Amino acid sequence: MLGKTYDSEVCSMARALEIVGERWSLLILRDALFAGSSRFGEFQRTLGIATNVLSARLEGFVAAGLMERRAGADQAGAPEYVVTAKGRDLVPAIVALTQWGDRWAAPDGPPIEYQHATCGEPVTSQLHCAECGVVDDPAEVQARPGAGMPAEFLAHRRALRRR
Repeated sequence: MLGKTYDSEVCSMARALEIVGERWSLLILRDALFAGSSRFGEFQRTLGIATNVLSARLEGFVAAGLMERRAGADQAGAPEYVVTAKGRDLVPAIVALTQWGDRWAAPDGPPIEYQHATCGEPVTSQLHCAECGVVDDPAEVQARPGAGMPAEFLAHRRALRRR
């Protein structure tokens, strides 16, 4: 969806951005997850997104398995776009981006607050270490090669560093 593929990138984030990195993508998913939007017209009205862009995003989500297209239950039979488990797994990313926006781009305070449906308390995104618990300082987070990193990519990176 970004108009560029990241074939040379060995990075799950780059792969995820191919699916949800376009500027409207997370807003569509936000409205589907939290505002109950499921029909093309609802997304178009609430977001003001061009119909061709919306159509492409919804079809892309269906193809990627983030949404399922179902026949509408009403008499009009307009299709509904329902978020799948794969799409719901983006909730932590949406909450984290919202928190960042609340801190750095919301001078009048948070316009949206996420709450736990069971108790009504605020929901936040936090970094969590399996050993130490909550990580308060993002500077303490490091990246290292994981199990999915191809050996030839590591060798290439080492060769570049030696130059």
